[in-house]
Amino acid sequence: MPFDPTAPLTPSGNLRRRTAVSRFVQITATAAAVFAVAVLVIVLWGVAVRGASALSFGFVLHNPSGLAGGGIFNSLLGTLEIVAFGALIALPIGILTGLYLTEFAGPRSRTAGALRFALDIMAGLPTIIVGLFVYGLIVIPQHRQSGFAGAVALAIVMLPLMARSSQEVLLLVPGSLREAADALGVSRWRTVLSVILPAAFGGILTGAILATARAAGETAPLLICDSIFAPNATQLNLFHGVPSVSMFIYQSYDLPLAQAVTRAWGAAFVLMMLILIANVLARLILARSRGKMGQ
Repeated sequence: MPFDPTAPLTPSGNLRRRTAVSRFVQITATAAAVFAVAVLVIVLWGVAVRGASALSFGFVLHNPSGLAGGGIFNSLLGTLEIVAFGALIALPIGILTGLYLTEFAGPRSRTAGALRFALDIMAGLPTIIVGLFVYGLIVIPQHRQSGFAGAVALAIVMLPLMARSSQEVLLLVPGSLREAADALGVSRWRTVLSVILPAAFGGILTGAILATARAAGETAPLLICDSIFAPNATQLNLFHGVPSVSMFIYQSYDLPLAQAVTRAWGAAFVLMMLILIANVLARLILARSRGKMGQ
């Protein structure tokens, strides 16, 4: 039969096969997403059920007492201090790294390529190796574990996340803003400080919150660098052992006391809720930032 361009389209065998493959991939992807959400719900529910009996104002506001009494107040303060000091180290370096990659490095810069490769390696590096590195760098010369060593280890964990998130957010800033600043004869550093950074502030803040939340739940670096401390006392001197929530959970779950295990579940629930709140807050800030930039 001669080809008739005016004839109505009819599905061929190839079209039916492609439609079936497309439907299969769509169903598989949807099932994977549902499974991921289901795993999160199961984890949240399991931790909440096991830790609910330990939750109270006293559990959050009092220090531990003995092996199975008291709360996690000193561990919460220690975690906040260690994470805050680590963020103070990592966030400026990460933001400056993102600025260099997006605003100053050329598209064919070998230095920028090596830096991106190094960030990718650091992002995939097991955190226990980071802990071992900091152990050899700080703990051995000082002859003691300390909150400072733990903070440095967490800063190394946060650094690639902060640098990569800053780079992605800065790439979202419209190029017209840079072109307008160049047309006015504004120097590059003033353009970065007065135009680009304010436009990307919400996204950078989101990346900072996510990187901090990621580090707050780490245990392996603290196990190597900051696991020796007075468990029932409040210690805020970073150059001595500082208690943390993750180490409290690690040391409590294996005790031969049901109350201690319940306290470990309660601490896990508190830590999980803090990280969940930080992630939700980061998503809200990111949505608002994208709305301002018209993304």
